[in-house]
Amino acid sequence: MAEVKTYIAVDLGAESGRVMLGSVSADKLFLEEVHRFSNGPIEENGTLRWDFEGLLSEVKTGIGKAVKQTGSNISGIGVDSWGVDFGLLDADGKLIERPYHYRDSRTDGMLEKAFEIMGKREIYESTGIQFMQLNSLYQVLAMRLANSQALSKTKKLIFIGDLFSYYLCGVTFGEYSLASTSQMMDMKTGQWSKAIFDNLSLPIEIMPDIVGTGRVAGQLSKPIADELGCTQIPVIATASHDTASAVAAVPAEENKKWAYLSSGTWSLMGVEVPRAIVNDKSFKYEFTNEGGVENTIRLLKNIMGLWLMQECRRQWQKDGAELSYAEMTEMAQKAEPFVCHIEPDNSAFLAPGDMPKRINDYLAETGQRTIHDKGQMIRAILESLSLKYRFVLEAIEEVIAHPIEVLHIVGGGIQNELLCQFTANAIGRKVIAGPIEATASGNLLIQAKATGQIKTLAELREIVRNSFELKEYQPQEASLWEEQYKKVHKS
Repeated sequence: MAEVKTYIAVDLGAESGRVMLGSVSADKLFLEEVHRFSNGPIEENGTLRWDFEGLLSEVKTGIGKAVKQTGSNISGIGVDSWGVDFGLLDADGKLIERPYHYRDSRTDGMLEKAFEIMGKREIYESTGIQFMQLNSLYQVLAMRLANSQALSKTKKLIFIGDLFSYYLCGVTFGEYSLASTSQMMDMKTGQWSKAIFDNLSLPIEIMPDIVGTGRVAGQLSKPIADELGCTQIPVIATASHDTASAVAAVPAEENKKWAYLSSGTWSLMGVEVPRAIVNDKSFKYEFTNEGGVENTIRLLKNIMGLWLMQECRRQWQKDGAELSYAEMTEMAQKAEPFVCHIEPDNSAFLAPGDMPKRINDYLAETGQRTIHDKGQMIRAILESLSLKYRFVLEAIEEVIAHPIEVLHIVGGGIQNELLCQFTANAIGRKVIAGPIEATASGNLLIQAKATGQIKTLAELREIVRNSFELKEYQPQEASLWEEQYKKVHKS
């Protein structure tokens, strides 16, 4: 009988976190959620931060539950998280302050300041990363320009997912996929870009050593193991960036020309390529090159995603309307099609706040009729996202110079079946949705690969295909969506 091993995945998202147990056999993965908790920014003296201590407590609670459920028969623990954010450690290895949230306003104007010092094309040539003001590069630059006391005391900068691993095992490292989101790494070499640090006068000595994806980083420290009542379980540097874990779990077949869309608070659309693509076309479309499993590159574009819908829901809750995501989607399905269009990546939508008002302000500024029906607003968001997906997919095809046959959508966003169908309609090709828990699945299976239980990425993906039910969506209403796409993207 084939060996079955059990692993723990700590999967931290911008809206929630969860601790998952995974049992891996020769051909299947069985997942079980043992602990879930909410997440989001907290305000501290006019800044947006992450409640690291609270989140760490929840992580330990989840690991403790998993240990009680399985005993000591656990082969590894891996942590994944969102990218770009980080914690700063002092000389004693202690966290200096709560980590900033990537939507904090201190990075406003930092892109322009960076370009005054180092040319935009030069930064892109050095990093291959999409320009977003929330990137780690602009967060650190903002601190340097503000003469941050915290930065001056820093001995080590650790990215969020790896920061949790550090608190579990005491080892500092920068896992390749997570470090790659920073816009501080040279994606051609996989090491920190000396040109970036020198030109922008940033302290390269505080950066962690970059380690490859799927390595055993250490083991639970004895105090943590004693606290949780378990042995010193190996802590594995899985794909610490949640999208890298999710892409590893895309159930694609090797002989297909496929793209992926990791759908959640953010939408990340891209392809897996063997090496970074940094040229005129990738610069024109601002594609990002991020690290993946087996030294692959995730050539992708960050798109605002379901954040728009999440923020509308939060505002309507404040106004007294309690609506589930399912209810909002049902209302959208009944609403009139193509009443208006928004650009999902407009900078006005980046920060938390009154999203319905911001959308209506955008509509008014662009000469469109404002919306006061909730279902209509959600439909406009979903239609606009789907049309943006088509634009990005066609740009990907232009950059890689071959057509995409199928789009795999993974992550929590696949629960919105209306968005999945709209996406198939907009892109005019088949969509395969699943698994929902792609990030946790990738996290767990990369751990299994680190222990030698799984040999290759192709084998890993075959296990995903065997383990989850997938749903196919075929394009509908082709002429209507084609007409709308041409209206939106006239050029």
